[in-house]
Amino acid sequence: MQSIVFPGQGSQEPGMGRDLAEHWSDAMDLWKKAERFSGLPLREIYWDGDENAMAVTRNLQPALTVVNINLWCCLAERLRPCGVAGHSLGEFSALFTAQALSLDQTLELVCLRGKLMSDATNQDGRMAAILKLEQAQVEELVAAAAKLTGQEIRIANFNTPGQFVISGHAQAVDHVCAGVKPLKGRAMVLPVSNAFHSPYMSEAGLELAKYMDKLEWRDPKIPVYLNVTAKPEPSGQALKDIMKRQMTSSVHWTQTIENQYADGMRAFVELGPKGTLSRMISQILKDRDGVKTLSVSTLEQTAALEETLA
Repeated sequence: MQSIVFPGQGSQEPGMGRDLAEHWSDAMDLWKKAERFSGLPLREIYWDGDENAMAVTRNLQPALTVVNINLWCCLAERLRPCGVAGHSLGEFSALFTAQALSLDQTLELVCLRGKLMSDATNQDGRMAAILKLEQAQVEELVAAAAKLTGQEIRIANFNTPGQFVISGHAQAVDHVCAGVKPLKGRAMVLPVSNAFHSPYMSEAGLELAKYMDKLEWRDPKIPVYLNVTAKPEPSGQALKDIMKRQMTSSVHWTQTIENQYADGMRAFVELGPKGTLSRMISQILKDRDGVKTLSVSTLEQTAALEETLA
């Protein structure tokens, strides 16, 4: 049984999606549509621009979504997923794949999401990656920092059993980072403009939720395992209600993959640049039998897909 997974912010790379778009007119048309919706020169930024511009949230969210969706549309007839999931931004590609949202609705949402997140700059908000510690250790550090500083902080991303991202007030985040080294872990402050997936995104989340209410949410044709709950939801209305919380809630990626494995999925196909999720999945399921991961991001890799999955 297959799962299709889509990466989110941080997976961008120069030239992403160009070979597929230059080979397939429908893929190029989707880039042009996203440029109209966003008002941004996305192909210029990602095919000819610099990496600083590529990392800007406003630019990145529609562009990466285009890459993810183009790969799915190219391969849809060759893949038979029993579940889909996306990491943060990638969840919107998963919702499109499951036909819970139309193409235009998906592009409109990610363009607005990128704008709202870019505009929500906050000098007090900070994020950091915490590596090589167990979840209980990170939870203990986060609880101690919140108590000592009196500031908001949480684990924003449960990426693997040994990789987490914390998000919250800079003072609390710095306190956690200082406590990581004595435990033989590693902490890295991330170059982001705010504390994403935390209450610091409440205002932006409310604005996005208002727009979500205007859209038609259909029951998904493929189970979508959601970041907020790590579980699938068969109702389009319930999907909408849960997605309204996505911007301020944690990304429960480890549990999402564990749940997909428990539901019978063994082949995990990542559609999008860099292969970050494939590496995460290999770590999450490293002791499990029969697991196969595959990252597809180029035209050449789409052609070799069936042979690799055989």
